Amino acid sequence: PLHRYGTYTHGTFKNLGISGPKPLPFVGNVLEYRNGFWEFDRQCHEKYGKIWGFYEGRQPVLAIMDPEMIKSVLIKECYSTFTNRRVLGPVGFLKKAITLSENEEWKRLRTLLSPTFTSGKLKEMFPIINQFADLLVRNMRHGVQNGDPINTKDIFGAYSMDVITGTSFGVNVDSLNNPQNPFVQKVKKLLKINFLDPFFLSVILFPFLIPVYDALKLTVFPNDVISFFKTSVEQMKETRMRDKEKQRVDFLQLMINSQNSKDKESYHSLSDLEIVAQSVFFIFAGYETTSSALSFAMYLLATHPDVQKKLQDKIDVALPNKAPATYDALVQMEYLDMVVNETLRLYPVGGRLERICKTDVEINGVLIPKGTVVMVPTYALHKDPKCWPEPEEFRPERFSKKNQDSIDPYTYQPFGSGPRNCLGMRFALMSIKVALVRVLQNFSFQPCEETQVSVLSQ
Repeated sequence: PLHRYGTYTHGTFKNLGISGPKPLPFVGNVLEYRNGFWEFDRQCHEKYGKIWGFYEGRQPVLAIMDPEMIKSVLIKECYSTFTNRRVLGPVGFLKKAITLSENEEWKRLRTLLSPTFTSGKLKEMFPIINQFADLLVRNMRHGVQNGDPINTKDIFGAYSMDVITGTSFGVNVDSLNNPQNPFVQKVKKLLKINFLDPFFLSVILFPFLIPVYDALKLTVFPNDVISFFKTSVEQMKETRMRDKEKQRVDFLQLMINSQNSKDKESYHSLSDLEIVAQSVFFIFAGYETTSSALSFAMYLLATHPDVQKKLQDKIDVALPNKAPATYDALVQMEYLDMVVNETLRLYPVGGRLERICKTDVEINGVLIPKGTVVMVPTYALHKDPKCWPEPEEFRPERFSKKNQDSIDPYTYQPFGSGPRNCLGMRFALMSIKVALVRVLQNFSFQPCEETQVSVLSQ
């Protein structure tokens, strides 16, 4: 019976006539992730074409790379069938975070939070991002004074943490120079989740344990970290309610404002716990993604000095004499946009997009059973030579106004698409662009002996 439990879902794709790698009992295909799931996805694409099925533990996962099918899953059938993401493990109250919320709950949160991420609000938040980009430049200048190479991951990681804690929790932390700051320590602890941890593995292999863990109040996230963030948000909220003069425009303030809004409609406003859940999730969604994208961009610019020089020239024309970046100037920098887009094509920070199938459904002639995870392998999609000639080459020109029209939007998915795409997309792009502009106004980059020639494994 135990063997049957470990294998009984493993015939799903065979019965549907969908090819894919052979799974092992209990673990499915996860052992093949040892070189990273993006490499696994790429090899599957080469072997099986635009659609294949595999198993994470006993969970069937259908990978799709056909643009029409991707459009159906992410957009056309989003509300009816592919509304939710997979929740890996017991997450406690973080189920209230928009990323993990489901169905009507997700719709409500999306409605309440969308106004927080409009371009108008970003423009108001721009000075905060700018202030941390200036700090980044100061830290870099300090770092290169002795002529030593700099570790981009550390320095951009600190910038990313500063921007996120600054906008989600309203605190100003120079995290590079204050590693002992409780905020820095707790954020680092939060981000240290190990997917090979026995607790985590038990959830993947035996999903029926999730409700048991939930009942025991055991979660994937460390309790001391979560209670620290809860207290921080409560204190910050009290301070801001008391001192109306000192309010600044950031995510925390905008969420507090939504609680006090007169226009509540039928959606009741965010609870305090929901505010904490969103703030904690901003760290999750934004920290690694922003710092990785910046590190990859710097790597690509350092190894392509012609592109770096061209970008610096364009920046100097738009902002002469190292003038401070402005929101409007950044929005109009076409070449900067091209460089960032091409960086996210080569190194999409998400790697995969997932939706759970809520009911048995047929999409483009393929039958998908209820409970299947449908996955878009973004990394493999962005390296598909049929869509991207010489996909390994870094060519910002692919995204020029002239060439952009020939790109099928469903072959380029750094932030997902449709109603459940990345809510923080504009904010992430703005954080990346401000940092690049400020840094390139002040420095040029070259690879050093320690630079890894292929950064994929990182």
